[in-house]
Amino acid sequence: LNLENMMKAKDKAVTGLTKGIESLFKKNGVDYVKGHGRLVSANEIEVDGLDEPTPFKGLEIDEKQIVTSTGALSLEKVPEKMVVIGGGIIGLELGSVWKRLGSDVTVVEYLDSIGAGMDGECAYGIKFKMGTKVIDASKKGGKVFVNVEPAKGGSKETLEANVVLVSIGRRPYTENLGLENVGIELDEKAHKAEEEGIAAVEYIAGGHGHVNYDVIPSVIYTHPEVAWCGKTEEEVKATDRPYRVGNFPFAANSRARTNLDTQGFVKIISDAETDTILGVHIIGPNAGEMIGEAVLAMEYGASSEDIARTCHAHP
Repeated sequence: LNLENMMKAKDKAVTGLTKGIESLFKKNGVDYVKGHGRLVSANEIEVDGLDEPTPFKGLEIDEKQIVTSTGALSLEKVPEKMVVIGGGIIGLELGSVWKRLGSDVTVVEYLDSIGAGMDGECAYGIKFKMGTKVIDASKKGGKVFVNVEPAKGGSKETLEANVVLVSIGRRPYTENLGLENVGIELDEKAHKAEEEGIAAVEYIAGGHGHVNYDVIPSVIYTHPEVAWCGKTEEEVKATDRPYRVGNFPFAANSRARTNLDTQGFVKIISDAETDTILGVHIIGPNAGEMIGEAVLAMEYGASSEDIARTCHAHP
């Protein structure tokens, strides 16, 4: 593994993408000003501020041994052991990257499940400590020692790592925006719009849009990839709605076997009476692409039989 060249390739890709956005600005007559802006006065203005990693009390970020997603993308060597605090998408994706490069990765998650919306069957691959609370961490002898305990109470435990990734979400970056100049007060958390249907793009289009939150796909770009859309089996079961489940493993797929990439499965949940698709969950190769078919089917109210009757390429 040439990690230095890998990082150079990553930087080249990022630079190309950001330069591409600048080109689109220029093409569409948008003035792009590099610098730092502050609100002085205005009657109505849309502020699209940046965000930053949410800090964790008891852990001092140095972007070397205790890192955010920014530092995790710039490590100079593969850590022998990595502890990831937070079982969300960022933590799982970056944890998966370093695991594939040879690191022994453990994810510590406060909740009893990972990846909100992910079906319980899909949560496997990396070592997890679920329902676990991080107390603090200390550095000694080139290592980081993370003290944890069960979220519901119990015996404390110390995890040893070379690098600790803090990935508990992000928060709005509101410093130096000049919000105080225009009478905007901030609370301790963040602002949540009461009229969520009102959005900038709807103003521009001159109307109100419609969002079907039941058919928005989610993808975690780990290896294998995880993708899902709609309800989990746990959610459907909680409603006492009669349902059926179809589960097909990639190990039985000829293309997956030929490519030696057989880990995972496709799971479809449908209404037992109408056969309407309620949720689709995929873990395996190209899950992020395949979930698009499920989204399209669910958006137009297809049944699982509709998908089965549609001719697909094979293998």
